[in-house]
Amino acid sequence: MKKTPASVISVLLCASLVACGTPAPASSTPSSSSVAASAASASSAASDSDSALSDLDSLGDIEVDKNLFDVEITVPADFVGETTQEELDAKAKESDIHSITLNEDGSATYVMSKAQHKKVLEELSASINETLAEMSTSGDFPTITNVSANDDFTNFTVTVSADELGLAESMSVIGLYMYGGLYGIFSGQTPDNIHVDFVNADSGEVISSADSSEAGK
Repeated sequence: MKKTPASVISVLLCASLVACGTPAPASSTPSSSSVAASAASASSAASDSDSALSDLDSLGDIEVDKNLFDVEITVPADFVGETTQEELDAKAKESDIHSITLNEDGSATYVMSKAQHKKVLEELSASINETLAEMSTSGDFPTITNVSANDDFTNFTVTVSADELGLAESMSVIGLYMYGGLYGIFSGQTPDNIHVDFVNADSGEVISSADSSEAGK
């Protein structure tokens, strides 16, 4: 079944918040194949791109409210999945999260200490970096040899073995935009732009660049 970057985001949220119910179908480990799936064929690339951009827009529905002692994070229903208040209460009790409230619209509000929020960001960062590392080994992106990012995931460098980008490599920016956007939202510092450079492994030259602020234009 074809997956989108949203399925990876669901897994990242589960890994970081340790309090998801049953998210959209995805493997237990973040997989770069869900990013590559939208590039499965040239004939479906345009519609898949539109879907991924819609997923990117939905990240804006995540709300982070930093109070004096606690942090509130409201995650939209698309990323919460099927769950009950009882299940969320049990998971909150198992963790350091003060409470998790299932809202009428299906979204969930997490209330946690600032120390727990810091831990969430550390785990989210580790999960994203694990996914980036997998992009060069999964075989879904034939020419990608390495993917690196700065600490806040606003700048990505994708090293490729080719002089020109293939369709899968070009479409990979959508996933990178979503990972950077997700981290920014959870940190409370939503980025105005996420930049991606594609660099040739042999020459070290930038062969292509992309910016999230230009996506969909």
